[in-house]
Amino acid sequence: METYALLLAATLNAGTVLAIAALGLLVNEKAGIVNLGAEGMMLCAALAGFATVVHTGSDLAGFVVGAAAGGLMAAIFGVLVIWLGTNQYATGLALSLFGAGFSAFAGTSYVQEKLPERLSYEVPFLADLPWVGPALFRQHPMVYAAMGLTLALVWFLYRSRAGLVLRSVGESPESAHALGYSVRRIRLMAVVAGGALCGLAGAYLSVIYTPLWVEGMVAGKGWIALALTTFATWRPTRVLLGAYLFGGVTMLQFHMQAAGVDVPSEILDMLPYLATIVVLALMSRNPDWIRVNVPASLGKPFHPGS
Repeated sequence: METYALLLAATLNAGTVLAIAALGLLVNEKAGIVNLGAEGMMLCAALAGFATVVHTGSDLAGFVVGAAAGGLMAAIFGVLVIWLGTNQYATGLALSLFGAGFSAFAGTSYVQEKLPERLSYEVPFLADLPWVGPALFRQHPMVYAAMGLTLALVWFLYRSRAGLVLRSVGESPESAHALGYSVRRIRLMAVVAGGALCGLAGAYLSVIYTPLWVEGMVAGKGWIALALTTFATWRPTRVLLGAYLFGGVTMLQFHMQAAGVDVPSEILDMLPYLATIVVLALMSRNPDWIRVNVPASLGKPFHPGS
């Protein structure tokens, strides 16, 4: 039972990185913008957050700087694709490649750096419960914040006027523009907000989840987060559950290795990505399901004068 409790705790921790990034990408896509630069934004934010904590000793400052780094990179991406009309897919890939290269170059001096001693977190009384306590109530506050963010996003998208406007921009920007809404500004705000969440996920990865900085440490999590939005059919609660599913697969490989399972480590390392491919392949067998849920203008440019 203790082993299962540790596995569940590790699953929640690993899933938090994916959930925060995927929720940010969900906001982008609800506004009709596809940003393939999540991997690069998370890498730069991971470095920015880690460096900030090294120099200040404040985890909160690291999260803020990481989110700001992600938001800044997303703003540059937004200006390019929304105002200058560059291709969303090509620009996103360029952003991802730039982030990987820049973080590797700028992070050289931080590879051997160590963060101040990490604090342990637990919910009073509940953390002492058998099995449930270690599994659920000894997590970093960001784990619970990801759950709260999911609920807040559900309310925002489906219960608030601003969320309705955002979804209308993703469904029919021409209609939203005809009603007097600034489609470009709304899309830019969505892109920046999504980038900030990707940056927050990157900072959490290097400051709490690891905690260290090494080149390429995001290791494909940005791409998995991107796939999660499709896997979840653009629904926040499904994004959270999907993040925990993939987080569990990631942690399972380590527990299997620790248990001495006689399987090559390379195969175990492939499990999260293999699960991603299998899920997307299964979903593609029912294109109508995706067509009903996908924002109608996803990936399509909008020109007010046209």
